[in-house]
Amino acid sequence: MVTFLVCVGFLVISYFTYARFLERKLGLDFVAKTPAERLRDGVDYIPLSKGRTFLIQLLNISGMGPVFGALLGAAFGPVSFVWITLGAVFMGAVHDFALGAVSLHNDGLGFPELVGRYLGPKARVFMGVFTLLLLLTVGALFTYSPAELMAGWTTLDRNIWLALIIVYYLLATILPIDKIIGRLYPFFGLMLLAMSVLVLATMFFGDYDTIEITGLDSLRNMHYKGDSMPLFPMLFVTIACGSISGFHATQSPIMARCLSSEKYARPVFFGAMVTESIIALIWAAVGMCFFGGVEQLGATLNECNGSALYLIKRICVNSFGLVGGSVVIAGAIAATITSGDTAFRMARITVADFFRLDQRNILMRVTLCLPLFLLALLISLIDFDITWRYMSWANQVIAAVALWSVCGYMRHCGRKAPYLFLPAVFMTFLSFLYIVWVGIKIDYSWVLVISGALTVATSVLFYRRVSSNDMSNCCQ
Repeated sequence: MVTFLVCVGFLVISYFTYARFLERKLGLDFVAKTPAERLRDGVDYIPLSKGRTFLIQLLNISGMGPVFGALLGAAFGPVSFVWITLGAVFMGAVHDFALGAVSLHNDGLGFPELVGRYLGPKARVFMGVFTLLLLLTVGALFTYSPAELMAGWTTLDRNIWLALIIVYYLLATILPIDKIIGRLYPFFGLMLLAMSVLVLATMFFGDYDTIEITGLDSLRNMHYKGDSMPLFPMLFVTIACGSISGFHATQSPIMARCLSSEKYARPVFFGAMVTESIIALIWAAVGMCFFGGVEQLGATLNECNGSALYLIKRICVNSFGLVGGSVVIAGAIAATITSGDTAFRMARITVADFFRLDQRNILMRVTLCLPLFLLALLISLIDFDITWRYMSWANQVIAAVALWSVCGYMRHCGRKAPYLFLPAVFMTFLSFLYIVWVGIKIDYSWVLVISGALTVATSVLFYRRVSSNDMSNCCQ
C-alpha cells in the first residue's frame, strides 16, 4: 500500500509542479481567443465548460486501456508501478499536454495535419492513412468488447448489443459534440470514477496482502512467460494508455476545439492523463493482490489464455457481489464505449481535415461516416490477436511521431525542449524494439543493437527535419 500511495502522490504533485513548468514553456495565453470561439461551427468547434472537457478527454483517452493494460502489465511485477508513474509524468502527460497545446495554437488541427505542418507534406499523407487505420481499428475493437461484456451481464444476445452500439456510434459521430457526448460523458465519467473507487476499496478493506517495492530485486521481470516477454519492449507496450499512448494524440485535438480558455489546457490534457494513470495504478495493484501475488496472477492468466476480461469478471464477482459487480462492469462498459465513439468521430474529422471538407452540413458528415464504418467492419474480420498486436505497435509509433511534431513546433518557436526531445527518442527506440523483436526471431542482444542503430538514424533524420530552415510553416 505504501508503494501505491507514493506513486499516486508523485502523480498528483507533478500536476501542480511539472505541469506548470510545461504550461510556461508551451506559451499558453490565458486571454487569447481559442479555436472554439473563433471558429465556432455548431458541430466540432463548440465551447464547453472545463468540467465537461476534462471528463470527455478522460473518457476519450481511457477506454479499457488503463484497465486491460494494467491488469496484463501487472504480470511483470511491481516494476509496472514504476513505468505507470514515471512514464505518465515524463512522457504520457507531456505528450498529451504538448499536443493539445499545439493544436490549440493551430486552430484545433488534428494530429495528421499537425504532422504535415511541422514534419512536411509527405509525413502528413503517411500519418493521415496510418492514423485513420488506427482509429478504425480502435473503433472496431471497442464495438465488440462492450457488446461481449453486455451480453455476459444481461440476457440479450451479443448481436443485439452490437447493433445498438453501432447505432449509438453513428449518432455520436455525426451529431454536434454537445448533443450526445457533451451530455452523456459527465454521467459516464461518474461511472468510471465509481468503478475505480470500488476497486480501490478492495485494497484497503480486502482480505489479502498488498504488493510493495522493497528493493531493486523486486523490479525484475516476473512475467510468467519469461524471456519471451522481455521488459523492453513488452511492458512498455502492454501498459500504454496508463503511461503513454499515441491514441491520445488523436483525441486531444477534439478537446482543443472545445476549450473556452487556454488556462484549461493543463487540467484537461495533463490532468486527464494523471487521472488515467491513477486508474491504471489501481488496477495493476489489485491485479497483483487479488490473486495472491504476481506468480498466482501469472498462473491465472496462463489458464485463461491471457484474458484480461476474465480477470475483471473474477475480481468484480468475488469482491463486490451482484450489485457492486454490476457498477464496476457498467463503468468498464462506459469506458470502452466512450473511446469507440470518439475514435469514429476523430476518423471523420481526420478525413474532413485532409480533404478540407466543411462539416457544418449533416449530409456531408453522413457521407463520410458510412464508408468509415464499413472499413471498420472489414477490419473486425481480421484475427483479433494479429489486430491487437500491431495496433499496440502503431499506437506507440504515433506517440513517437507526435512528440517529434511538437519538437518541430517548439523549434520554430525558437524554444529548446529537451523534455520533449528525450521522450521522442525513447518512444522511437521502443517502436523499433517492438517491431524488430516481434518480427525477427534473433538473439535479444542483436535486437537491441539493430533497434538502437535504427533509432539513432531515425532521430537524426527527425532532428534535421524539425531544425531545417526551409520549412514555410512556423508556430502561431
